[in-house]
Amino acid sequence: MAKRIDQAVVIDVESTCWAAPPPEGQESEIIEIGVCMLDVDSGEPGGRQSILVAPERSTVSEFCTALTTLTQEQVTGGVPFADACRLLKRTYLAKDRVWASWGDYDRRQFERQCQTRGIGYPFGPSHLNVKTLFATVFALPREIGMDAALQHVGLLLEGTHHRGVDDAANIARLLSMILLRARAG
Repeated sequence: MAKRIDQAVVIDVESTCWAAPPPEGQESEIIEIGVCMLDVDSGEPGGRQSILVAPERSTVSEFCTALTTLTQEQVTGGVPFADACRLLKRTYLAKDRVWASWGDYDRRQFERQCQTRGIGYPFGPSHLNVKTLFATVFALPREIGMDAALQHVGLLLEGTHHRGVDDAANIARLLSMILLRARAG
């Protein structure tokens, strides 16, 4: 099947986290998958979704709630990770489209969690690391965080930082700016 290049699937994940190493027997796992579709032709960010994922091997710490606003109660009501991966493939055609995230953390977290759970990877091989792309396009001496990138180009952070759905939308805005800048020459 030919790669679909009509839209990019912009992803941002939030995972269980702690101020120190994880408690005995727990591991970092995805608890939210933020999705924002980006129309490649127009550069317009489109449909957004927050997919809450029920953790199987960890609990949400107070540190994690303070960072993401997500609570154990919220994510316990989420879908199993396997269902979230199926949703990405079916609803967003993630296997057939380029997908993007800020840095490699999201890609590596998906790869690791899919491998440890024996679940098929929901994406194809075309991943855009928007963090590296941004630093390259703007000739920065090093990569910077998403919020700093927004400031660098004069955009305000929309929504809540470290909520997957809001961060995915902000990343889509930055990717849009890069695409439109490239076309303008």
